[in-house]
Amino acid sequence: MQGAGQAAGWALPGPPAEKRGRAPEARLKLSRRSPPPTCHSVLLRGSLDPSSFFPKFNQLLPAPNLVTPGRARGPEETRSYTFWLSCHALPGADRPELTGTPKTLPCRSVPTLRMQALLGGSLLVVVGSPGYLKCDVDDASETHEESLGEEAFDTVNSSIVSGESVRFFVHVNLQVQPSQAAESELPDGCGLLHTSRKYLKLKNFEEEIRAHRDLDGFLDRASIILNETATSLDDVLRAMLLRLVHKPDNTEPDCNVDLLMAVLFTDAGTPMEGKAVHLLSDTIQGVTATVTGVQYQQSWLCIICTSKSLLKRHVCISRLVRPQNWGENCCEVRFVILVLAPPKMKSTKTATEVGRTFATMFLDITFRQKLLKTRTEEEFKEALVHQRQLLTVMDQGPNPSLKNYSISSICVQKSHQPLQHKDFFPVGKGIREDFARRFPVYSLDFTDGIIGKNKAVGKFITTTLFLYFACLLPTIAFGSLNDEITYGAIDVQKTIAGQSIGGLLYALFSGQPLVVLLTTAPLALYTHVIRGICDDYELDFNTFYAWTGLWNSFFLALYALFNFSLIMSLFKRSTEEIIALFISMTFVLDAVKGTVKIFQKYYGISHGNHNADHISVLSLLGLGTSLNTSFHTALNTSLLANPPELTSVSSRSAEHPSRETAVLSLLIMLGTLWLSYTLYQFKKSPYLHPYMREILSDCALPISVLTFSLISSYGFREIKMSKFRYNPSESLFKIAEMQSLSLGAIGSAMGLGFLLSMLFFIEQNLVAALANAPENRLVKGTAYHWDLLLVAVINTGLSLFGMPWIHAAYPHSPLHVRALAVVEERVENGHIYETIVNVWETRLTTLGASILVGFSLLLLPVPLQWIPKPVLYGLFLYIALTSIDANQLFERMALLLKDQASYPPTHYIRRVPQRKIHYFTGLQVLQLLLLCAFGMSPLPYMKMIFPLIMMAMIPIRYKLLPRIIEAKYLDAMDAEH
Repeated sequence: MQGAGQAAGWALPGPPAEKRGRAPEARLKLSRRSPPPTCHSVLLRGSLDPSSFFPKFNQLLPAPNLVTPGRARGPEETRSYTFWLSCHALPGADRPELTGTPKTLPCRSVPTLRMQALLGGSLLVVVGSPGYLKCDVDDASETHEESLGEEAFDTVNSSIVSGESVRFFVHVNLQVQPSQAAESELPDGCGLLHTSRKYLKLKNFEEEIRAHRDLDGFLDRASIILNETATSLDDVLRAMLLRLVHKPDNTEPDCNVDLLMAVLFTDAGTPMEGKAVHLLSDTIQGVTATVTGVQYQQSWLCIICTSKSLLKRHVCISRLVRPQNWGENCCEVRFVILVLAPPKMKSTKTATEVGRTFATMFLDITFRQKLLKTRTEEEFKEALVHQRQLLTVMDQGPNPSLKNYSISSICVQKSHQPLQHKDFFPVGKGIREDFARRFPVYSLDFTDGIIGKNKAVGKFITTTLFLYFACLLPTIAFGSLNDEITYGAIDVQKTIAGQSIGGLLYALFSGQPLVVLLTTAPLALYTHVIRGICDDYELDFNTFYAWTGLWNSFFLALYALFNFSLIMSLFKRSTEEIIALFISMTFVLDAVKGTVKIFQKYYGISHGNHNADHISVLSLLGLGTSLNTSFHTALNTSLLANPPELTSVSSRSAEHPSRETAVLSLLIMLGTLWLSYTLYQFKKSPYLHPYMREILSDCALPISVLTFSLISSYGFREIKMSKFRYNPSESLFKIAEMQSLSLGAIGSAMGLGFLLSMLFFIEQNLVAALANAPENRLVKGTAYHWDLLLVAVINTGLSLFGMPWIHAAYPHSPLHVRALAVVEERVENGHIYETIVNVWETRLTTLGASILVGFSLLLLPVPLQWIPKPVLYGLFLYIALTSIDANQLFERMALLLKDQASYPPTHYIRRVPQRKIHYFTGLQVLQLLLLCAFGMSPLPYMKMIFPLIMMAMIPIRYKLLPRIIEAKYLDAMDAEH
């Protein structure tokens, strides 16, 4: 059937009398004949009941103003559709007649046209303007009927009238004048209609606190219309808006009913007056997916709207007296829910979220039947409250909607069952389980991404380079620090060698090779304490250091054999993020302190004071006076002083420390941070090919380090820059003399070893847990017990040869996982989120990076000494900045500075009241400050008990916090998603 544009008239004359009397048919039948060149005919047969005929007819013949006609054929440029409607009087009627007065209806209301009349003559439907129909009786149309002849009715059966319905047949003939047909082809008569559909999750009344608050707000100032008699959609909506406006407690001074009515429909602001498509703009309906398609719940309709003229959210519910047919998917509407809200609202308070609350409640047919029986507003409210209780109880059980999601996308929560003594026995159970879990996929750790269809060689190369620089530069920094505080016993050369050997062993034999081992600042602190004890009691440093390391490894082996890693299940996500944020803050603090030291040393010093660089190492560190020297002061001063061996007399006279050194150091540090983070975010930019963007993002750290090292060394060679200290070792592999210590000294080493093992135990398991987080979607399993035993074995060898200890490093390990991940972006309520699809779980990257670190021994002292200290500071800032991207504690701290309309729709925003969120964030900040008080204290002995403070956070989370915040809210904020 061809569509038509503007029309002069629709005629519905009666059928020829001689064609009546045939047997009726029970189903709707559509037959087509070949009309004359200027006529297109459609024959329909069905029931006059509007609920059966008109919806079907509306699907077959769309409204004229919604159909774009094709090019008309024939000299007259016409298309004709003529209605013939035949009926007989019902029992008791004298003669068929039309009752009622002529009525003009919008074309969209054609399906709702109710012919409560018996038709004896013909019905003329005249189109006064496009989109409107006028109904009246016109006998003159019979003349036009006769001119069409009998051929049009060959396949049409006559109607038989019963006492229950009226049977009819229709022939449609719509004539289009030539001038109007030509006009309909003009672009001014056309428009574009954008349709967008989106699936909404059902409101979880047990978890999402906003569901209860939405209903409570509605009940406090309820707008309920129980018996609405209006039949058209416009009249119903206008009555609802008037109810909202005329409420005694109305707080909307600028509320305009006409303006709100216009915003509800698609023709708001259209330039085509009288020709616009008048449809609802934004609705929510219940749907059910079936084999044959999608079925709509047509008895209720939720309409949502946002307007700048509103100050608050408003909800109105209207119950219609009779079901109304308002077009496609709205054929029997009894309930209308109208939700109005201002555009700038918190993500959980938008019109869509409020509509989702009430739509979830109206999805239950039993609830809708109960609402139909209510007589007063109070009964209506009681039904709403009862339905909320039912939904809350139902959501506490298993959620059937989870079956639509893959198991990998569901957060696996930590077990809430308390640990028992039997969990730690038998001895070695956890190690055996870890080995049985990881050994079958051991070979895949070398072949995944290399052999097969899905190859990721390029990503492996870029990740190896990133890991090489991320491990080498901190190794150089802490190696130079160890060289200072141990008087050369542990230097840069030994630190690099130990890092390479330990990294190789861990990459080959670990259960989770994505974890990165590294020497860290707390380990350098313990080395500092051991050096001070040896100086005070005249002990051999290498021997005492070795015994401390052996005791540490002994305790770690006991922890692994007795399955002590199960204790880490008591660490909630919030506790892990507090410790992770503390570690990130230490990187920032080191960079800031280093920059301050550079300014104190160089800024404001005249050219004649350049000999100040020759201050002795002892005077800088103050080791001879007290052990209470700050660890950070030692870190910074060790990398500021140039060794006398590397500075000639001629260079001293040519290079003068001045303010330029301080200013250039600041610019180099900030430049390294800017370039590395800009390249890291380059994958989100629209420039270059996606593959090139990914390569630049993965190589952000190497590119920035090399770039600003060259700028500092060659671009500003006349300005003196601070470089790390380097003294070549006499022998890398010299075993300590273990028998030289007394039993008392060995016993004191055991105490230090126990405290050190606590630090190793927490750091190793915590970092491994962050790398194995559910959002990373790792599939090959974990190996906490086996990895802890392997770390003990590795550090045993490092202790004997006088090399620095190593353990799992944060944030290097999570960043390593992120570098090997395939990431996709998703948008939710205007917020962009990155989701990890899968991670390449390989040993090749850590293996390659460790080999490159070993080869770096050949680059000492040149060209590695060309890397200035400010570049290392920029590296620390970059690592800290990238590590806090996914830290939930940092995100919630940022909420305090954000407008509520900008809050992201995270799981805790939906499930927890805003005040409780801020309370919880404040309590976490207090715990963070407690960690900083001990971990950043200038007193080394206070730093040594830092692991005990971390362990004390477990009873704080389980005993103290539930007394302040409800347990269900704590669990919601500790959830992964």
